[in-house]
Amino acid sequence: MQHAARNYAIVTAAYWGFTLTDGALRMLVLLHFYQLGYSPFTLAFLFLLYEAAGILANLIGGWLATRFGITRMLTVGLVTQITGFTLLSMLDPGWTAALSVAWVVLAQGICGVAKDLTKTASKSAIKVTQAQVKQQGAGQLFKWVAWFTGSKNAMKGIGFFLGGLLLQTLGFRHSLWAMAGLLALVLVGVATALPTMMGKSKASTSAKELFAKNPGINALAAARVGLFGARDVWFVVGVPVFLYSAGWTFTMVGGFLAAWTIGYGLVQALAPQIVRRSPDGLSREVPAARWWSAALALVPLGLAVAVALDVPDLQWVVVAGLGVFGFAFAVNSSVHSYLVLAYAGSEKAAEDVGFYYAANALGRFLGTLLSGLLYQWGGLLYALVGSAAMLGLCWLFTLGLPTRVPESPGVHA
Repeated sequence: MQHAARNYAIVTAAYWGFTLTDGALRMLVLLHFYQLGYSPFTLAFLFLLYEAAGILANLIGGWLATRFGITRMLTVGLVTQITGFTLLSMLDPGWTAALSVAWVVLAQGICGVAKDLTKTASKSAIKVTQAQVKQQGAGQLFKWVAWFTGSKNAMKGIGFFLGGLLLQTLGFRHSLWAMAGLLALVLVGVATALPTMMGKSKASTSAKELFAKNPGINALAAARVGLFGARDVWFVVGVPVFLYSAGWTFTMVGGFLAAWTIGYGLVQALAPQIVRRSPDGLSREVPAARWWSAALALVPLGLAVAVALDVPDLQWVVVAGLGVFGFAFAVNSSVHSYLVLAYAGSEKAAEDVGFYYAANALGRFLGTLLSGLLYQWGGLLYALVGSAAMLGLCWLFTLGLPTRVPESPGVHA
């Protein structure tokens, strides 16, 4: 138990450092290029390869982590992120707009690969370490997942604030160098503190085996596409641009998004106290996933009505609505993150998690693409309607989640 808890703590701390820089990167790129006059669609385009790369990175990363060990893939993810930061810092202000966009998209794509390799390896490590303490039951798994996910998002929120602050104080290039230096320290810690072969097992030998997951993971992956698409369709471009155009400064926008994400992370960490746990780990948790996704869909729908009616103090109505959205979204996300590990087998947990997070990346990709398009076509109103529609799909897919799965190693560990 003590050894497993130590590995869990090291993985969580390493992912904190990674997530801090990843959140800062998003604000750096978004606000820097909006200041240079890029359109909402172009801003979204800068993130498309970042999100698209994650789809393949999760699938391949899960397989590689099973084949070569989680520690090695976590190390590869950190090195890849440092490479992406270095390339991005080489951007020359004298380049043409087309060359600049192409360079940023390429560097962002590398960072997207890094993010999802690191996420898949880190989340898989939780399943592996928890499997070593089976006597703790499903409750321990839910607590570990909730704390990991919640604290990670709190760090991402701090990263949003850090990105706005760094851009305003150090500038674009020096901020990237500072973040690369921080990750180098994290890399040294991971390489020296974690067991090299942690999580190594027999990997799938065919594409059919890699993609043929159990019904629970398949339904959950489909729901995840809708859930994260619904967040990013108005969060990636719509909210920051809307607030900045309303007169907020870079630091104010970054600070607000930081506070929102930190609060969202705290709610995720508290999800085991919000969602009643069941002895089998599924019979109450699955209905909770359905109920919370249905409730969440009502929030962007209500905000869309407020935007359409152009209510007084609209920016503060949006801010308040974001708070409600963040609470319900956090519970949804935490329950999903628990369920994927509850459905996954412990022998190939990395592959199962990789498949699930490939769907997560697909949702972010679609949400990011639609965020730029819908905001450019119809402003925040269109983005909110798109969010509500994707949440409706998320709810439909949760109806296919099984409340029982065949007993296999790690399912109810």
